[in-house]
Amino acid sequence: MMGKIWVFMIFISLISAAVNGNIPELSASVTEGAGAGIDLILSIGGMIILWSSLLEVMKRSGLLGKLTQLLRPILRRLFPSAKNSPKVLEDISANVSANLLGLGNAATPAGISAARGLYGLTGNSYVSDDLCMLVVINTASLQLIPTTVAAIRASLGAENPFDILPAVWIATAVSQVFGIGAAKLCAKLYKKRRNK
Repeated sequence: MMGKIWVFMIFISLISAAVNGNIPELSASVTEGAGAGIDLILSIGGMIILWSSLLEVMKRSGLLGKLTQLLRPILRRLFPSAKNSPKVLEDISANVSANLLGLGNAATPAGISAARGLYGLTGNSYVSDDLCMLVVINTASLQLIPTTVAAIRASLGAENPFDILPAVWIATAVSQVFGIGAAKLCAKLYKKRRNK
């Protein structure tokens, strides 16, 4: 479907440029945009490779396991169905850790693995409150180091790409707290309604 949408958008752009006599400008924009896209991919790619590698080193060195132990009391409260599953808790911890470092792309494999594990704990029969909580925490992810955003800012010429840290900390902390609160509230309301 997305392929059809992109083809439609390109087709409309070509028609609009032809009708308005802007074919040379369109051609220049396409060339300039392609070059800028490659530059952006290379700058972000380097940052993602660095932090993804760091996450893998954390996993292999056992540091991720220690982080899981540190986060276990919080994770057990947020994900009660996973409290007796070390593998699921480790995947959730890896996902949370990657998000703390601002690595949405590196967090994705751990998030998918955690979601599969949580789904398996329910007997593969329904979407649980814990799975919904994982989606909320992943979406509203608290970020200590917004590496992807900093990489984009650096590629666009920002003098100090990390000067947004205080704003990021406040915004992501508030979104995380409200997201968790909303997920807990919705779970309680759903249980009440189901029990009537």
